[in-house]
Amino acid sequence: MSDIVRFKQHPSETLKVGKGFRLKDVDPDATPGYPGDKSDGELLLSDLDDNLTVFQEQLFAESRFGGTKRLLLILQAMDTAGKGGIVNHVMGTMNPQGVQLRSFKAPTDEEKSYDFLWRIEKEVPAAGMVGVFDRSHYEDVLIHRVHRWADPKELERRYQAINEFEARQTAAGTKIVKVMLHISPDEQKERLLARLDDPSKLWKYSSNDLKERAFWDDYMAAYQAAFDLTNSSAAPWHVVPANKKWYARIAVQQLLLDAMDGLKLEWPVPELDVALERDLVERS
Repeated sequence: MSDIVRFKQHPSETLKVGKGFRLKDVDPDATPGYPGDKSDGELLLSDLDDNLTVFQEQLFAESRFGGTKRLLLILQAMDTAGKGGIVNHVMGTMNPQGVQLRSFKAPTDEEKSYDFLWRIEKEVPAAGMVGVFDRSHYEDVLIHRVHRWADPKELERRYQAINEFEARQTAAGTKIVKVMLHISPDEQKERLLARLDDPSKLWKYSSNDLKERAFWDDYMAAYQAAFDLTNSSAAPWHVVPANKKWYARIAVQQLLLDAMDGLKLEWPVPELDVALERDLVERS
């Protein structure tokens, strides 16, 4: 469609965390690489839905014939940043049978009795699947750093363990897409107030969100440390400005499309005589 406004610069380039990256330099209101407005972005999101579903089906089909590829989207953000919107509006177009969604809340007593990655390892997507971590193993360095629940030596161990974990997953055929949805404190305040004012959103509000909001600067420093210590060529971080929900959605969609394209997916060709099978079907 000629009236679809597309990215001038791909998010995989403009949003990737690189050498010398500073989170404080990212404008949460910005729309890097995209010249359109909200209505343009919504059209683009809809236009590319089919591309994503085709890639997903190819990924699944390959796994039925021995393929080991899979994709894992890791979503991290401050509260109200729009992780749920990404799941609904971007991942929602996919076949739910091929999506493994996992939201990591506070660990249970059983989970606490093991290393922090124990519960994460169990939820890695199977071959042919698209996995989504709504919050992830990064909570175990972010909130623990902010509230000093772990000392510097333990945090250092966890950063290293995360790098090793992601390297193992990559070697096993997992394409990891790490995304931090970046909103401003003023935008978060507006969204929290909107939840209180809208009966259909009130259930989303938690007083704990307000408590954690008081540590905003500490969380930004913790995210910066995570970028500095866990950004790798195999599993790079992408920071997505998210004050504009529509932009965050098309940016993440583009990152997923780019990741899928990089997997070089193909339709598998079964070992069968198509002409013979056609004849048998027609005779049945």
